[in-house]
This record gives sequence, C-alpha cells and structure tokens, in this order.
Amino acid sequence: MGILARFTDILSANINALLDKCEDPAKMIDEYLRDMTNDLAEVKKETASVMAEESRTKRLVDDNRKDAEKYAALAKKALVAGNEDDARVFLVKKQEIEAVGAGLQTAYAAAHENAIKMRQLHDKLVSDINNLNARRQAIKAKVAVAKTQEKVNSLGSSAEKAQGAMSAFERMEAKADQMLDQANAMAELNSPAIDAAQALEEKYKGGDNDSVEDELIALKAQLGIE
Repeated sequence: MGILARFTDILSANINALLDKCEDPAKMIDEYLRDMTNDLAEVKKETASVMAEESRTKRLVDDNRKDAEKYAALAKKALVAGNEDDARVFLVKKQEIEAVGAGLQTAYAAAHENAIKMRQLHDKLVSDINNLNARRQAIKAKVAVAKTQEKVNSLGSSAEKAQGAMSAFERMEAKADQMLDQANAMAELNSPAIDAAQALEEKYKGGDNDSVEDELIALKAQLGIE
C-alpha cells in the first residue's frame, strides 16, 4: 500500500497553518489547489482499486462461509442417514474450507481497513479542495487590497516628500524676495541727495512763457485777484 504511505501527510495536513506560513497566500492557494487536484485524481484511482479489492475479498469470505455451511449441512444429513463415515468426510472438507476462510478473513480485514483509510483520504482531499475554492476569491481579494494599500502608503510617502519640497521652495522664494528688498533699499540709500534749490531751478528753468503768463492774467481777472 505505497499510496497510503505517500499520502499520509494529506490526512494530517492543516491547510490554515500552511496558508498562514506562506508569504503570498494568493499564489500559494493556486499552487496548493493544483497539487491537491492532481493528488485527488490519483487518490480516486487508488481508492477505487482498494475498494474493489475489499469487495473481492468480501465475496471470497462469503463464498467460503457458504461452502463451510454446505458441508456442515451435508454432514448432518449423513449422520441422520446413518452414514457416519460420510459425515466424517464432509466434516474434514468443512474444516479445510474453514482453514482457508481464516486466511481470507484476515485478507478481508486488511482490505477493509485500507479502504477506510483511502476513503478518509479521498474525502479530506475533496473537502480541502472545496474549502480552498470557496475561500480562493476572498483570499485573492484581500491580497489585492493589501497590495493596493501598500501602493497608497508609498504614494503617501511621496506626497509628504513633495510637500517638503514645496515648503523648501517657498522658503527659498521668501529668501529671494528678502534679498531683492534689501538690494533695492541699498540702492536707494546709495542714491545722491537731492538739492532742493536745484530741483526748483529745474522747475522754473526755461524762461518766460507768454502764453502761460497771458492765461495766468486772465485767470486772476476771472477770480478778481489783483
């Protein structure tokens, strides 16, 4: 029964523990499903073979028992008929059949035990596969959300860096404005002082302007100013 030895770990496997240990549950669940589906095909074949062996040995046991019962009945008939020697022959045959039956019973017990184990193995694989298929989409969705969250967290970090860069830019801009204001102030301080008389001179320079004087006289007359 090499099949039982090769698949013993399936009976004791804890699917939740396996999923908890893996780094990528979505990838692990697909891989585990593929492996179990392949195993199930082989287990089905072996289970059918073991169950067939159980049925065959059971028939041999039943046939052996019927033969033993037949010769026991014949021995009784021979005794009733007064043929003790014939009865003895039937009883010898019955004992021979029962001796063979003991070996057949042992074979049947082993085949029956193997069939139970293979059936448990088959049923557990089917249950695990159904369980994984039912949880597969939910697990994949959770993994996708987790990966999206990681991206959001990464973008959030980038946004914080960008905000820091903007703050630095604003500080540099304020510094530039301050430097420009200082330069303008320095230029104003370095400008030569303005001579008031010279400024008035510029104002009145240019000689008489007859048209202006005429308009000024007309305006005084209008206002009654001497």
